[in-house]
Amino acid sequence: MPDERRSFWRLPLAREIAAIVVLKVAVLLVIKSIWFDAPTVPHDGIQRTSQHLFNTAPSSALAEEKPR
Repeated sequence: MPDERRSFWRLPLAREIAAIVVLKVAVLLVIKSIWFDAPTVPHDGIQRTSQHLFNTAPSSALAEEKPR
């Protein structure tokens, strides 16, 4: 008996999965191009970020839990 190996692409399930993956990638690229075309940065974003990172922390009494 000859050992015939079927090509991966001849299997119906493989073709269906490949088509679904290609379709999903295409939809994701369309969504990315529509909604995420440019980054959204507030006009004072750098100042607000540096103020948030480099300000002193609030007093530790506010952050600590009280014993019960």
